[in-house]
Amino acid sequence: MQKPSKIPESVLVVIHTPDLDVLIIERADHKGFWQSVTGSKDTIDEPLIETAAREVQEETGIIIGSPLVPHAALLDWHHSIQYEIYPQWRHRYAEGVMHNTEHQFSLCVPHCLEVTLAPREHTSHLWLPLREAADRCFSWSNREAILQLPERLAAHSR
Repeated sequence: MQKPSKIPESVLVVIHTPDLDVLIIERADHKGFWQSVTGSKDTIDEPLIETAAREVQEETGIIIGSPLVPHAALLDWHHSIQYEIYPQWRHRYAEGVMHNTEHQFSLCVPHCLEVTLAPREHTSHLWLPLREAADRCFSWSNREAILQLPERLAAHSR
């Protein structure tokens, strides 16, 4: 049975500590490809905030709404970008789909939080200072999102 085509609307969630150490995870299907949590909507009408919470839980085991990670820790940046889907991943989408719209979020978590990766998706994780985390990411949009984190957090606290 063939899997349904992915919806070309996704989230990117920059997970960080209060000191701005950033979590990056290595893709299982492409060794050396480090990224933040990403994932597509499951259904067209799935709210983006639910997509973000679901993807964080699926990829890291972090449960938003738990005692250590309240719902308020997940911030919707109300910022999205559109990019061309890398050729190696286009087969996951309907024929002719070339672009994805990515909505950006951040999630502040305590230092002590344990990460449990989904082994079919990711093989390793690192907590790195902001610039080092950005430098490791293979995706330009992910690098930019990490580098924009301090500005986004400051704007949200105003």
